[in-house]
Amino acid sequence: MRKLEFGWFLPTAGDTTAYGLASAQIPPSLELFDKVVAAAEAAGFEYMLVPVQTACWEAWISSAMMVARSKSIRMLVAARPSYINPVLLAKMISAFDQLSGGRICINLIAGQSEAESASEGIRWGKEERYEIMDEEVSLLKKLWTQHSVTHDGKFYKLDKAQIRPHPLQKPHPRFYLGGGSRQAWEISAKHSDVHLFWGDTYERIRANMAEIRAMAVAHGRENDIGFGMRLQIVCRETENEAWDFAHELVAHASDAQKAFVKERFATSEANRRVRELAAAGEVIEKNLFTGITKVRPGAGIAVVGTPEQCADTLQNFIDIGCHSFCLSGYLHDEEAERFGKWVMPILRERNRQRMLAAE
Repeated sequence: MRKLEFGWFLPTAGDTTAYGLASAQIPPSLELFDKVVAAAEAAGFEYMLVPVQTACWEAWISSAMMVARSKSIRMLVAARPSYINPVLLAKMISAFDQLSGGRICINLIAGQSEAESASEGIRWGKEERYEIMDEEVSLLKKLWTQHSVTHDGKFYKLDKAQIRPHPLQKPHPRFYLGGGSRQAWEISAKHSDVHLFWGDTYERIRANMAEIRAMAVAHGRENDIGFGMRLQIVCRETENEAWDFAHELVAHASDAQKAFVKERFATSEANRRVRELAAAGEVIEKNLFTGITKVRPGAGIAVVGTPEQCADTLQNFIDIGCHSFCLSGYLHDEEAERFGKWVMPILRERNRQRMLAAE
């Protein structure tokens, strides 16, 4: 039985209560990050997802700063293929892990946008980036657990490489991955501790879990891979209040902004799926809203409703096999506080053994 865990999101591109409305925007700053991290810790969240898109502040520096200014929350930081030499990356993660007391986990991201990758000098296509990711993660695991590593691969060649220190967490920090393609699923099946799905129907998530678990059999990891959901949350005291806010959040976005989101991230399988869901209707399951996917890339499916309705929706995902929930909401400090006060107690009461279980 896997312990339930809850993560929150650090809005390093800034925060808002209405996409496209200038007066509703809050720019990124240390003050904003402090408020969000403090609220997430107080609410009982265990990890903090730190994003890496062009609009965001650099994730490794931001994570190191925030882990030093907080008490217990772990940082979920992206390792992107070919951005950092794997030996240096292994050293960075190990040093972070030791200095923070084990407060780091790794998010495997191949990149949602080909245009963004090209703008940052990444010359590899998506399929090659996943190949590089596989080789890099394999090297990280070896560097963290062996005295020295000699390796002659497709992308890297190492001759008796060593790192110091090795990670505090044993055998190494946990890996998360949120891709929607079969190539991403293969990487998760081989390497991930948690595969994070973006919002979808319960039937689709159940089927996808079964397929990834079957892939993991080939690597002897069918019992090692875990599953979670990456979702937005709009929780209010009444259902009308929640839906009013959800609609206001997206009401001011321009056609140009919507077109940018659609076109810039067109090659991502996960983004294609959320656009497909949005085209099918505003609600895909009771209290699961597609509207935010039109104004932001990535995991825009939102749980909208009262505390009881939000808890019911998350419980449905728990009941089909999800144990990790990476959530976000607007404003991020205020929504974290609401979730901790209103929704977390309901889920704790319903899942007492799961909240206390050892991995």
